[in-house]
Amino acid sequence: MIKSALGIFFSLLIIATPLAHAKDTKSTVKKPAVTKTVKKKTSGKAAAAKSTAKKKKVSSKKTASGKHASLNSKQRLVKKTVVVNGKRKTVYQRVAVRPAVPVVPPVMTAGDLAGLNLTRDPLALASNVALVMDQSDATVLFEKNANVTLPIASITKLMTALVVIESHQDMNEILEVTSDDIDREKNSSSRLRVGSRLSRANMLHIALMSSENRAASALGRHYPGGLPAFVEAMNAKARELGMNGTHYVDSTGLSSHNVATARDLARLVMHAARHPILCQYSTDTKYVVEPGGRALQYANSNRLVNNPDWEIGLQKTGYISEAGRCLVMQANINGRPIVMIFLDSKGKYSRLGDARRIRDWLEETQPRNASRTVRKIES
Repeated sequence: MIKSALGIFFSLLIIATPLAHAKDTKSTVKKPAVTKTVKKKTSGKAAAAKSTAKKKKVSSKKTASGKHASLNSKQRLVKKTVVVNGKRKTVYQRVAVRPAVPVVPPVMTAGDLAGLNLTRDPLALASNVALVMDQSDATVLFEKNANVTLPIASITKLMTALVVIESHQDMNEILEVTSDDIDREKNSSSRLRVGSRLSRANMLHIALMSSENRAASALGRHYPGGLPAFVEAMNAKARELGMNGTHYVDSTGLSSHNVATARDLARLVMHAARHPILCQYSTDTKYVVEPGGRALQYANSNRLVNNPDWEIGLQKTGYISEAGRCLVMQANINGRPIVMIFLDSKGKYSRLGDARRIRDWLEETQPRNASRTVRKIES
């Protein structure tokens, strides 16, 4: 019984062992298959990622070279080096291309074209033309190209004002701005609209003080005989004053054909300074007018009138491109009435700087040399 039982046990053990071994073998075989499959999948993803990275790299290189970059004509690539996590990295950035700004050559004034800008003077003035006189005895204290005829821009309005005053027109008469007063010479703007109505006195005030072009045009148009007769009266007055290098074609100075010499303008300033109303109007700092019921405040075109260091009796500024920056003044310096003429100055404030240089020079030198006569202008 015992032998038969042991025999059965060993028989079962022998049969079970290969079965177990077979199971183990099957599981062992299956595992590599699964692992192999996973490996294949992982390897596929990696290959895809690697391929994508490679494509990006190639694309980046192509973009950097500009061969395949989708840039329009207003874009360009800029190469930059940046630091990411402590490592340097090269990146390319699209930026808009700014259009090239055209180089505009400086405008040549009539003085420049005549070569006056080559003239040097002891005070290094920015004006191509200058004249300084003692009004009390017409002594010339300083001059530079004073006999050259040049465009004078809105200095013209000083003669306009003189003709209006000396023709004894009604200063209370209401004048109206029309389309005839629109500037078609330089296309300049104006605060006086067509239809604006002001008294002749107010038109004269803002024409002198603020160089209001439409006001100056209206003054000329409302002269007996119209603008042609007014211009003729301007030229007649110039001849009367001995301004032999002067000629006028309009009442505003917008035309470059309004010309004069510095010596001629000195005569004009000295004569105009005899009229208190012209002195007052030209040196007021501000003035308010009401054309058509709306208030307009004008300011003086010469900032020196606001400076308490200056005692200015009469002044007028002017500018057009052919004339450059111009300034005429009568001022009290060291108790003496001094006439200053500056034409064709470069820079917005250079004519004012020239006036300061002349004043400093006079204050420094003239007290010691007051008895010295340089030259006299014939009266």
